Amino acid sequence: MKLFQRLLVAPAALGLLSPVAANANEVNLNEISNYSDVENIEFANSFTNNESMESSLLAGGEGLVDDHSHDGGFSSTTSASFSADFAIGSVDGNTSSEKVVTAYGYQIDLSTSFTGEDAFSVSLDAGQGATSLSELDLNSGGDQLTVDGITYSFPVGDKLTLLVGDSTDGSALYSTACVYGGFTNTLDDCGNYSSAFTTTGSNSVGFSGSYDIGNGFTGAFGYAGSGTADTGLMTSGTDYYGAQLTYTGDSFGASVTYADLDTATAWGLNGYYAFASNLPSISVGYEFTENEGATKDDTQWFAGLQWDEIGPGSLGIAAGNKGPQRDGATEEMAYEAFYAYSVNDNMTITPAVFILENNGTSETDETGVVVKTSFSF
Repeated sequence: MKLFQRLLVAPAALGLLSPVAANANEVNLNEISNYSDVENIEFANSFTNNESMESSLLAGGEGLVDDHSHDGGFSSTTSASFSADFAIGSVDGNTSSEKVVTAYGYQIDLSTSFTGEDAFSVSLDAGQGATSLSELDLNSGGDQLTVDGITYSFPVGDKLTLLVGDSTDGSALYSTACVYGGFTNTLDDCGNYSSAFTTTGSNSVGFSGSYDIGNGFTGAFGYAGSGTADTGLMTSGTDYYGAQLTYTGDSFGASVTYADLDTATAWGLNGYYAFASNLPSISVGYEFTENEGATKDDTQWFAGLQWDEIGPGSLGIAAGNKGPQRDGATEEMAYEAFYAYSVNDNMTITPAVFILENNGTSETDETGVVVKTSFSF
């Protein structure tokens, strides 16, 4: 524990030394060295311009220390969660056909509340998601941790919640009616690919809101856009707008989603039914996209079954279009089956198979066999 505390404080201590070198008339290095010792962690720097100024370390927007009472930990309102995924598998028909490859993803999620009702959240991730295993949607930015998104959510009154952030989906507060836990990247959106729009690339921001209408109904709205100094938000940059209405009952739910995507408009219909017996839950989705200025539109459908208690784990089977399908084109399908088995509360092993149809002139279908191990802590 003491080693971790020393590693945590080292960068902050180094940062303090740079400005102090020019202005301080005394620095107590022994006290800085002893900061990681929870029994002797008081230290202060005296400054030429202000003898009473003391140094405070901040973390997650909250003070690591409160009224200079150092307890060696983060603010009580700051929480952190960690997750890691490791995968091994092969995809026949991919550019790495029949080669067994490995991949991993790692993520840290930090959250701080300032009022007890709001949340300031930061997501950091790293990973080496193999190209042939891209359907697992693992982080693929490399071995160095990068900021994947920053958001701030807060309530307005008793029923309205707002969220704004960088690299954030405009549909972040949507509650699409689907209870299927998709395994592959293609089928995990429950057929709601375009209408539940995501971020629009670099320099993107997202804004989302959710309103509790009552009697099982919720409404949501969102905006996602990207812009630079030359193409600002809500001007000549990319701007997506959308809204959703959802009903959630005791065993079934339905949602209608709409999106204005600059050059297209999309409507998504989703629903699910969960049986009280050992029968599987059923989730379905259908989406229609009208492309402005184009003679042909896009459609997409999805259906998934999930048994939450098959032996010690959960079994899922799904089929649907491989993304939006242009009218008149040869239909491409996607299929998957997975079994998620929890070894313990923090470790889950999921073997899965999937098939992606490719109807291009020289392309062949892809068949993947993968085992993914997920850790959360």
